[in-house]
Amino acid sequence: MMQITGKTKIVGVIGDPIEHSRSPQMHNAAFAELGINYVYVPFRIHPDALPAAIEGFKAINVVGLNVTIPHKQAVIPFLDEISREVELTGAVNTLTFENGRIKGDNTDGLGFLEGMRETGLELPHGESALVIGAGGSARAVIVALTSIGLETIFVANRTKSKAVKLAEDLSDTSGTAIHGIGLDDPQLADRVNRAALVVNTASVGMDISKPPLIHAEWLRPQTAVYDIVYTPPETRLLSVAAERGCHTIQGLSMLVYQGAIAFEKWTHVTPPVKTMKDALQQALY
Repeated sequence: MMQITGKTKIVGVIGDPIEHSRSPQMHNAAFAELGINYVYVPFRIHPDALPAAIEGFKAINVVGLNVTIPHKQAVIPFLDEISREVELTGAVNTLTFENGRIKGDNTDGLGFLEGMRETGLELPHGESALVIGAGGSARAVIVALTSIGLETIFVANRTKSKAVKLAEDLSDTSGTAIHGIGLDDPQLADRVNRAALVVNTASVGMDISKPPLIHAEWLRPQTAVYDIVYTPPETRLLSVAAERGCHTIQGLSMLVYQGAIAFEKWTHVTPPVKTMKDALQQALY
């Protein structure tokens, strides 16, 4: 077990609640593996206490923080610098404290893409994707997908107006055409069938008693299916997609890689991804 000393560098995660976070197990396992003198601590911060907390973290020389609900947007006014990903997504999940300044990043999109690369999935330029859901995670995924040369992205959501608004927000940020549709759209089956990639960001995937939001028969074997929900490890959508012969990607990959990217920003050391994934699997499952 690592010994905490006066030289130990502090990183962590802020949220409210925070007891559910498994990031401490993931990061502390990586620190132990590499033998570097860091510790990762969860901090429960009430929304009203956020300004004071940020000043406190600066005062005690915290190196970096992950940010989770409800602080992902609220923390932005307290930052000195934000990345392009934050500008596009409107949310922060990683803070880096350096030379009295705080930089905000969003590593979700890059983590999502690394999850694709880990499984060997590369989408040819000019293909289309369909993203289910229109929340913050969907926004990060769409921003990431616009960077890899897709021609079209469809955003499908129960409330069509939210999908349309998200598509409008992001349409001017890249050369990719983005369209919002409802999950009851009569052309949804065709959109799924033609897509090279289908991504679920909706929380319904967490309930294995509920059917997926799209029908299995709409999927071609050539279509890749990525469910960013990580509990359970294989959702109903991934199960039916595998039965159709699709390339499937579990949400745990995105969770690990978004953390690994933050780890490298803080430590400037290449993270042991396998160790992080093993620790996260043990903590979650």
